[in-house]
Amino acid sequence: MAGIQPCPEAYVALGHRLADTARSVVRPLFRSRVAIDQKPDLSPVTVADREAEAAMRKLIEADFPEHGVVGEEYGSDRADADFVWVLDPVDGTKRFITANPLFGILIALLHEGRPILGIIDMPMLAERWVGASGQATLRHTTEGVTEARVRACPALTEATLMASSPHMFEGDFDRFERVRKASKMPLYGGDCYNYGLLADGFTDLIIEANMGTYDYLPLVAVVTGAGGTMTDWRGEPLDLESDGRVIAAGDRRVHQEALSLLQSH
Repeated sequence: MAGIQPCPEAYVALGHRLADTARSVVRPLFRSRVAIDQKPDLSPVTVADREAEAAMRKLIEADFPEHGVVGEEYGSDRADADFVWVLDPVDGTKRFITANPLFGILIALLHEGRPILGIIDMPMLAERWVGASGQATLRHTTEGVTEARVRACPALTEATLMASSPHMFEGDFDRFERVRKASKMPLYGGDCYNYGLLADGFTDLIIEANMGTYDYLPLVAVVTGAGGTMTDWRGEPLDLESDGRVIAAGDRRVHQEALSLLQSH
């Protein structure tokens, strides 16, 4: 496929091993009343976050020591390398600590700053979306592997809109509201799970803000591999320097319509 950078199978295989390893760390700690610490940004963190990321970093160092790593818990190593892994060991820590199973493990691989592999792993649901080489799949323990494909949606007035929380739009709430009022059905909650649902054709549009690089970069290859579009609010490709405001849509018509509302004054 023209314009799509392939991801070597060895890297995809390592991505699965990273997700398997993080899942094996996180699952036994779920609902175990682990200690909750507070990071400088006031967000919570637990031993699950730290041990899962440490385990993934160890595997990357062993297999591809020349690769860089950007992680939520332990920062950046060799972030200027040609290949850089981006890790969020527990996306949705607030859900994890409140015994809500809708948290995920997020993994991306960037080549020269652009995502070529993305993994959304839902450890408590045994579901895993993988995007690479212009394709996306959903792997489920009981149902095997199926193709992930977005659905058509002709207009924003027919679209289901999702966002993790309305509180993430501080300073941009009026812009988000323009899209919300024009959409058919707005829903809140879900975090990274929403992007898997978008890739699988069960929702149409996701708009979010105030996200870290490890929150949004692992989602890009899944959404685009399923036939969707994911950019920043200016319509530009997402990379390590993006400002954390993202828009993802299954249908380009809805993406363009929502983007126009976000950019209008």
